[in-house]
Amino acid sequence: MSGHSIKVLTYNIHKGFSATNRHFVLHEIKQAVITTGADFVFLQEVYGEQQDLQKKHGNWPDNSQFEFIADSIWSFHAYARNAVYDAGHHGNAILSKYPIIESDNINVSLFKKASRSLLHCVITVPGCALPLHLICVHLGLFGFERRKQLKVLIQRIKSHVPDDEPLIVAGDFNDWMLRARHIMQNELGISEVFKTEHGRYARSFPAWMPLLKMDRIYSRGLTVRSAEPLVGSDWRKLSDHTPLLAEFELADTDR
Repeated sequence: MSGHSIKVLTYNIHKGFSATNRHFVLHEIKQAVITTGADFVFLQEVYGEQQDLQKKHGNWPDNSQFEFIADSIWSFHAYARNAVYDAGHHGNAILSKYPIIESDNINVSLFKKASRSLLHCVITVPGCALPLHLICVHLGLFGFERRKQLKVLIQRIKSHVPDDEPLIVAGDFNDWMLRARHIMQNELGISEVFKTEHGRYARSFPAWMPLLKMDRIYSRGLTVRSAEPLVGSDWRKLSDHTPLLAEFELADTDR
């Protein structure tokens, strides 16, 4: 049985600004993301539109932030608009080198300006008989929020992802107390890749001195080849979150 190697990156880009909000660094973020060679990019806190900031910053892209990053590298993308205000909106996005055949945004925001969603995309990978499910997650800052949002996530997977189809769930879980781990494993049989590979979750926040284990990559039905946080000095100058990169083997199986 042969397999296909795929790379997955998850990154909370802090709306294209440095951790201190003093510098607009979306162009640098784009170049850094391209260097990872990721096939799929899970983005959180990405502007779809922001008219006020676009007027303020001369190098603001003409299109949305996720389209700007995707450029000609990731031909397919989906966006989940959740936080909407007078000047624009922001949310989550998935960029893909392979066709997205379905996408659905499950808005789990409990507060008007907090972008919290489950963006579920179904991907066709050439040479693979089974579709690949990707769910980009951004959960709330409060425990009661996350408990409700995790229940929605579990129900979504149980109702929309067949057990035999590969699944990757990644994003900013805001779960520094590690309350989600038992739920994900016990309810879904889904494993976190850093815990599997290194025996511990990745420290991803704040980027300049990562202490909290906020960001995760979970998988089911794939073989994990590697998992690493991108902690170099160049990355620390960008968002307040550390991006996480994982490589998988996706089996070429027949139904």
